[in-house]
Amino acid sequence: MSDDLPDREGNRLGRRIKRYAQVGAGMGGIAAKVAGQRVFGITPDNDKTARELKQALGGLKGPIMKVAQMLATVPDVVPAEFSLELSELQSAAPPMGWPFVKRRMRAELGAGWEARFKTFEREASAAASLGQVHRATGLDGRSLATKLQYPDMQSAVEADLNQLGLVFSIHRRLDQTVNTREIYAEIRARLVEELDYEREAAHMRLYTAIFADEPRIAVPEVVSELSTHRLLTMTWLEGAPLLSFREHTLAERNAIAEAMFIAWWRPFNQYGVIHGDPHLGNYTVRPDLGINLLDYGCIRIFPPAFVESVVELYRGLETNDRDRTAEAYKSWGFTNLSNELIDVLNVWAGFIYAPMLDNRVRSIADGVSPADYGRKEAFEVHQALKKLGPVTPPREFVFMDRAAIGLGGVFLHLGAELNFHKLFNEAIEGFETGKLGKRQAAALKKARVPLPI
Repeated sequence: MSDDLPDREGNRLGRRIKRYAQVGAGMGGIAAKVAGQRVFGITPDNDKTARELKQALGGLKGPIMKVAQMLATVPDVVPAEFSLELSELQSAAPPMGWPFVKRRMRAELGAGWEARFKTFEREASAAASLGQVHRATGLDGRSLATKLQYPDMQSAVEADLNQLGLVFSIHRRLDQTVNTREIYAEIRARLVEELDYEREAAHMRLYTAIFADEPRIAVPEVVSELSTHRLLTMTWLEGAPLLSFREHTLAERNAIAEAMFIAWWRPFNQYGVIHGDPHLGNYTVRPDLGINLLDYGCIRIFPPAFVESVVELYRGLETNDRDRTAEAYKSWGFTNLSNELIDVLNVWAGFIYAPMLDNRVRSIADGVSPADYGRKEAFEVHQALKKLGPVTPPREFVFMDRAAIGLGGVFLHLGAELNFHKLFNEAIEGFETGKLGKRQAAALKKARVPLPI
């Protein structure tokens, strides 16, 4: 058993072996087929393979589905055809039935758990990769959301992460352009954290404090007396799906997009924290066009020095200061920074920062679909690194890039047109190197957020 997985529900060998069989049977054959096609120079049928992969994973709950969804949002990791199929996995996850719900609630709150609610709906209102949500009413009349973790998730995490490690090991043998060891370490740490609902509750307290004076962004309130390590009860926030606003006026869509921009960049620039899961189901829109920010399992807390270098890189690109951009890359651990390598890294940096460097009202990317956002640039960088690499990206890049791509996808879905330069500079106004660390430490302490794994 891994040292960083708490043995709360028996992270047992037998359950892990069963999980290996479930995941391996689905993915092994597909991986072998694709590898064989490439060895013999056969062009894979990506549409067919993507459907097969979704079918193989669709019946499995847990981290393997979470990883698949994450890979679907990162450009150039999987073909575009895969993104569409994999992105549907979360909405396709079947919920557990009432017998499981009763067992979980009894285990977490005791035999008389139903008496602690005025009402509790038997049917799940949402089902995701690690748990499902039921609506309820508290004894005080408040509308509540109760999130129950699926059974045997610790065994599933251990098994799925070992399978993922094997996949990355094979990938390193086939393509050494990017060293994936730090990527794997980052995914492992964040998935382990997502099992801890007490940590997620602390994240919600942190975001509540960050946005206490921001009426456009709402955070659910944790109901501590009805929450445990595997059960999280919070207030229910009413709102409509974000995609239902695609046909609204441009002014309304821009208002939603501006709130989304603030929800992502303000925590990062002021506290070194991001909401790292860009799935569209994690946001709903209120009638006043403010947003409800949901699901705090995948929160990434960054070292202050990393955040400071993000701002430094922006300043270097803004002023065309090559030495300043090179120092930012160096601070993140990039080595052998030749002029050629800096130019390649600047392709991706230029893509991420382009809207913020352009002082005008514009879309996040003209003529690009959400599924293709960032793919052209990622492919260009990957091809160039084949000649200059290998490189080892900082592990912090995994969820920062994932969240940035997800946020850009939201703007594209909405067709928003904003002055991103103005918004970003407002977000970093008054930013001073050295002050972020104290602010972050105080906020984490007050919200009782455990240190990241």
